[in-house]
Amino acid sequence: MVNNKINEELTNLVGLLRQEKEEDLKQYKLRVEGTSLSERRKNGVCWYPVKIEKSSFSTAEQLIVKVSRPPEQNGAHLFQSGKMVNFFSNVSPGSNGPESVPGVVNSVSRHEMIITLNADYQPDWLNDGKLGIQLLFDEIVYREMEKGLHKLINKPSKRIDELKQILLGDGEARHENQETLCAPELNSNQNNALNSVMSARDVAIIHGPPGTGKTTTLVQAIIYSLRKETQVLVCAPSNAAVDLIAEKLGEQNVDVVRVGHPARINEEIIIKTLDVKVTRHRQYHEMKELRKSAHEYLQMAQQYKGNNSPEDLAQRGNLFTQAKNCRLEAKLLATEIRRDILNSTRVIATTLLGTANPVLQTMHFSTVFIDEAAQGLEPASWLPILKSDRVVFAGDHCQLPPTIQSFRAAREGLALTLFEKAIQRNRADIMLTEQYRMNKSIMEFPNRHFYKNELTANSKVHDWTVFPNDAPIEFIDTAGCGFFEQVNSKSKSARNPKEMKILFKHLSMYFDSIEIPYYIDDIENIGIISPYKAQVSMMQETFGQTKMFSEDIAQKIAVNTIDSFQGQERDIIYISLVRSNKKGEIGFLKDTRRMNVAMTRARKKLVVIGDSATIGKHPFYRKFLDYIDEIGACKSASDYLVSIPEVIKI
Repeated sequence: MVNNKINEELTNLVGLLRQEKEEDLKQYKLRVEGTSLSERRKNGVCWYPVKIEKSSFSTAEQLIVKVSRPPEQNGAHLFQSGKMVNFFSNVSPGSNGPESVPGVVNSVSRHEMIITLNADYQPDWLNDGKLGIQLLFDEIVYREMEKGLHKLINKPSKRIDELKQILLGDGEARHENQETLCAPELNSNQNNALNSVMSARDVAIIHGPPGTGKTTTLVQAIIYSLRKETQVLVCAPSNAAVDLIAEKLGEQNVDVVRVGHPARINEEIIIKTLDVKVTRHRQYHEMKELRKSAHEYLQMAQQYKGNNSPEDLAQRGNLFTQAKNCRLEAKLLATEIRRDILNSTRVIATTLLGTANPVLQTMHFSTVFIDEAAQGLEPASWLPILKSDRVVFAGDHCQLPPTIQSFRAAREGLALTLFEKAIQRNRADIMLTEQYRMNKSIMEFPNRHFYKNELTANSKVHDWTVFPNDAPIEFIDTAGCGFFEQVNSKSKSARNPKEMKILFKHLSMYFDSIEIPYYIDDIENIGIISPYKAQVSMMQETFGQTKMFSEDIAQKIAVNTIDSFQGQERDIIYISLVRSNKKGEIGFLKDTRRMNVAMTRARKKLVVIGDSATIGKHPFYRKFLDYIDEIGACKSASDYLVSIPEVIKI
């Protein structure tokens, strides 16, 4: 029986989740409620007016529209892939009132957005102009997480009670003896993790630092588990992480169905989605004909509108009844088709919150695999576990935790993930130690500070650089140059225009220093990142408006926040730290895990630009600067002050 202390901890978690919802809703209302269209545009929650560039139906037969906003409206916005939106028409006075349809953002850039609308056909008012798009508050995610916690507290099964005791209490994770496995695709350390997963009766934990093959190991663990189990559930906090593992499983010829809104799913694996598989089912055309018949009966019934004779009213009622029966039959058939697909597929892949999808309501699994578990809120992480008999976590708690709006909720425990709790309270974790991503010099500082000096660089990446004799790490020190930060009084986000100029100047000079074109051609991609959105927005705008680099090079460069780059890697990474002030204040740079993410994105070259006098007051950054001195990688920003191109303007 689970002790009261565990249920008290979970009850407290319910309160923290409500705090988070209240703060999230508060921030949404500040940007939306009681504001004009122009204010909402300025707040980044509305595009208006927009122009429809293209509309079509997806493979899953959902209406997709591509829209653009005027070039002069180039401000930052809060729209992201997967966000819920309202597509509306701001109709003129005297008409029948506003029209709108909900949808989900597929993808978005500075001026264009692709949206999947929740509509079976294109509404007539889409051609009337005066169109706009506004963010919606997604209350469903909070409702599902709280519902899951209440079930965990009040109505758990005997097995879930046991898992609660192991993950949150003093229960010990059990392993059973079995034949040692050796997957040829894995190194010895990864095979240790595989064997830990296969022998685990309750929980297994794979701690995968950057570049150590966590996803590769997890894929093999899933494949080997399917030798003993008919079906498994695979989850992750983000759609991108789920898509990646679904893609990797597909490459190994594993049958996968991806559950989730098609708008939130990568185009490369859209064919694996439940919606698309429904359209290819042997009974799909039968279902489609029933829906078509229902629509035709409704159209015929409309012809009797206004006719009040008993015969006409009876005929109209009969047609409505037939339409209702066809709809019901089509709905039942759709449910049967989905059940057939789900029951016959070896791997169900979805997000943590996606496990609350009604199509999975009655399903139960022997094992759930949760990738990127260190980025999932604990209430969300319990949702798939409630459907499972054992859980396999994979992630890295030394990287960034989930994003939380409420500072109070985060401080009081919401920022602590179930993955971290499981590692702290169990002895079931295996850390992968051989990394295949980055030059040893780039790896070394994170290795010392975060990974107990246990990481080693594989021989293929140990010494690799962009070109022979290139320095894999450089720190460009702006101390003494007067490059002070600028902090927005409302958003509190910081930017540093002069530091940005130095960054672009250094990158330009770096490419000029590469004498052999082959080395430039061999660079696959470049990331320019910063912890501050204001700095990123300024760099994106400057990069987009100027022609500092050739088209070939410009296409290789991506500019974004550190958080958005988590899970990615680049040949070259530039980090703009921004903070430069006399008080030594560094804001949320204090979360050193963010710097761990930033540095470990780089494969062959890492360039960090910052003010040593400001960041050096913090112990972590003091150690980083000591490491830079140790390898002789420090340069002064004053070396790049000469001949900064005038094309780089603020």
